[in-house]
Amino acid sequence: PLSRPTAPRRLLLVWHSRTGMARQMADELRLGAEHAAEEMEEELVIDFVKACDAQVDDLINADGFLFCAPENLAALSGEMKEFYDRCYYGVLGRIQGCPYGLAISGGTDGAGAARQAARICQGWRLKPVADPVICINGAQTAEAIAAPKTCDEESKEKCRELGGLVAASVLLGM
Repeated sequence: PLSRPTAPRRLLLVWHSRTGMARQMADELRLGAEHAAEEMEEELVIDFVKACDAQVDDLINADGFLFCAPENLAALSGEMKEFYDRCYYGVLGRIQGCPYGLAISGGTDGAGAARQAARICQGWRLKPVADPVICINGAQTAEAIAAPKTCDEESKEKCRELGGLVAASVLLGM
């Protein structure tokens, strides 16, 4: 019998960044996912989508997810929360069981946004592959909070590792 080609697995990476740090984290998540697929010699399509552009169909067509956003005022950034609000009910009951990873950039904490996003993912019945990666930049003044940020090497490595774990989970059908 002829074997039918199967569609490549899809990983959706939804991100928002206001000062650049979460964007750098999202880039590292993508690099980690690409590296894992190369190491496994598997084809993986990575859809890298800004939160403001992500739609229900993007989620439905994915086999796994990476979410990356900054924490603002102890909660998810508004644009990332809007993504979840816009898509939540459209995918409820349609993406359960898929693996996901979460990365948050924060000034001094990040835990509030991580809890908020994890709770939404729990409502979708997604499977976390690891604890959220929270990268802290230490900004505490209005000027420092609004200033462009850079992601340190340790944080970049944590993001690459998370991206690789989620990609491997998708490729292994976990």
